[in-house]
Amino acid sequence: MEKNLRFQRKNASSNASVGREFEVWAEQYFAQAERLDLTRNFKLSIGAGEVKKEHNFDLGCDYDTKKILVECKSHTWTDSGKVPSAKLTVWNEAMFYFLLAPSEYRKIMFVQKDFNSKLKKTLAQYYLQRYSHLIPEDVELWEYDVVSHKPTRLR
Repeated sequence: MEKNLRFQRKNASSNASVGREFEVWAEQYFAQAERLDLTRNFKLSIGAGEVKKEHNFDLGCDYDTKKILVECKSHTWTDSGKVPSAKLTVWNEAMFYFLLAPSEYRKIMFVQKDFNSKLKKTLAQYYLQRYSHLIPEDVELWEYDVVSHKPTRLR
């Protein structure tokens, strides 16, 4: 494999295309199962204090009756079955953005289900075990099986 492609997802034209496809699956799931019309790259002003800055959540809506934010992550274990540490820092960053978002929003972390046979757990289960102290109380963690196209709410 070429050096510049060594972190490329197998059988994918780009990691970005994998992420976009996963966002489409998430959008379709919420449209069908919960009848939600979510907007991609949903902009919301967030901040830790008086100063706010727009952040693009992967999906979201801001209706009078429903306010929802979704971050989608299609990360997987490494090919050798190791923890993708750098990828999980991105999950932690998403948790920080959720923490800064207004409390009236339903907040959903929607991640790809990927099972590690050595550890006998999915990446999301590992994340919950290792990083639950960083997950805000109002954040839901969903795991989506890309084969069966079925989600499971873990938290």
